[in-house]
Amino acid sequence: MKLKKKVKVILVIAILLIVAGLGFLAYESIKPKAVKTATVENEIKDYGYTLKSTRNARYKEAFQELKDILSKKNVDEEAYLKQISKMFIMDFYTLDDKLANTDVGGIDFVHTNAKTNFLEKSEDTVYKYVENDIYGNRNQKLPEVTDVTVENIENIEYTIGTDFTDDNAYQVEVSIKYKEDMDYPTKATLTFVHEDNKLSLVEVE
Repeated sequence: MKLKKKVKVILVIAILLIVAGLGFLAYESIKPKAVKTATVENEIKDYGYTLKSTRNARYKEAFQELKDILSKKNVDEEAYLKQISKMFIMDFYTLDDKLANTDVGGIDFVHTNAKTNFLEKSEDTVYKYVENDIYGNRNQKLPEVTDVTVENIENIEYTIGTDFTDDNAYQVEVSIKYKEDMDYPTKATLTFVHEDNKLSLVEVE
């Protein structure tokens, strides 16, 4: 008789554990999932540059370097140009820290009049197949830029439409390295013009 009572107790405990386990699984399946959001972590107000909290450590370090360059009373334009060239490439072609295909990198460096077109083209090409990661469960393998080298800078004349010409625009050639070769561009040519107090990207080749 004592043995049977022990068996009953064990069975009751087992049933309770199973019920508790099923209850936990049910709760996990219906409870709201934590959503990843991008907040502004840092900014350079006079230039309209912002740093999103979701960007990787490498880019955050580069942002601080840019902030230091632009905080000087007399800004070194070549240093400024080199830094934003590196940062644009780093942010645009690093896709593994982006939350969705609409989270296009480097947009702060694009000329005001070109931003809409740039976003549309980016979402339809480079960012087209970037899966949503707002719940942090994306398994997709995506590129990460590890280094950008400025290979050449050339002064050019650049005309936008019929009413704007920059006689001191810049064409910058860069080489790009990735954490893993996934057949993304390893070279690019960027064209920057002066827009108010800053340099703005108008072309990427």
